[in-house]
Amino acid sequence: MAYVSVTSDLGGCNPETFMCGGFLIHPGAVLSAAHCVAGKRKVTIGVILGAHNMKEEEPSWQVFHVDHWVIHPDHWVIHPNYSEANLKNDIMLLKLKPKAKLTKEVKTISFASQNDYVKPGRTCQVAGWGRTSPNEGLSSVLREVDLKVQREKDCVKTFKRQYIQQSMICAGDKNGKKSTLPGDSGGPLVCKGKAHGIISYGHRSHFFPLVFTRVSYFELWIRKELSRFLLQDLPEASSSD
Repeated sequence: MAYVSVTSDLGGCNPETFMCGGFLIHPGAVLSAAHCVAGKRKVTIGVILGAHNMKEEEPSWQVFHVDHWVIHPDHWVIHPNYSEANLKNDIMLLKLKPKAKLTKEVKTISFASQNDYVKPGRTCQVAGWGRTSPNEGLSSVLREVDLKVQREKDCVKTFKRQYIQQSMICAGDKNGKKSTLPGDSGGPLVCKGKAHGIISYGHRSHFFPLVFTRVSYFELWIRKELSRFLLQDLPEASSSD
């Protein structure tokens, strides 16, 4: 898990800070949701790995500062077809420099490939530091709940054309007792040890159903951008006469 803080400096005395989640897919890259930064001005991003309790720094923490988009545009990338209107292609990749050191508390997670489909009825896990209820603040400790993958029609019924079956996953708790909430966005939907989804959006007035970005649909884009990140770190070839 990655704790992702997004600060938008609007030129006033009090810059706004937003909280999201993310997950480490490579020592040099974190996957998260595009809506965490899209539409915000003069954004800087902080990433903390190996965290549990955010009230005080723990020995396991690894802290990273992702440089400003304008100064270093290759240090984070939003999907080029992301739509703020309907949260289509809600996916973003963050480059970590230096790379994370893999430890007992900091590990990478594999992500679903194109042919890796998670079926309705599968129990998966989500985690984050988001709100514990609509009227409560952000959680200081990392929390995790089980959610079931639902039939597509549940999300089509609720979200109509905003829900796109090929690139989104429908999941949630039909009893309405467990859910993701603001502050959890960008965290993973983990099924059988793989990241299959990215927390994207839900309904404003009730907890069920929830929509996740379908990671398998974006496998080629993720690998392409990840390769580009890694190529940037290669030393320039020295010329010889």
